[in-house]
Amino acid sequence: MERLNSKLYLQNCYIMKENERLRKKAQLLNQENQALLTELKQKLSKGNKGNNNNNNNNNNINGPNTLLDLSLSSSSTQNASNSTN
Repeated sequence: MERLNSKLYLQNCYIMKENERLRKKAQLLNQENQALLTELKQKLSKGNKGNNNNNNNNNNINGPNTLLDLSLSSSSTQNASNSTN
């Protein structure tokens, strides 16, 4: 019984250590994701400011705060390139 308790204790210590390592890794990944998201928002904001001047000249159809949908723009670009082949 004592041997089993010791074994379980060591396994528990290992699991807690691994959990702490993974928690730190998750925190670093979260910080990196937040930084990338901030960078993306800044780039989109700068892009929208440039587009807003053009939109104002075209009766501002989409509104001043329209965000680009990257998934749609990439798929339409792929479709256009595929149709020319």
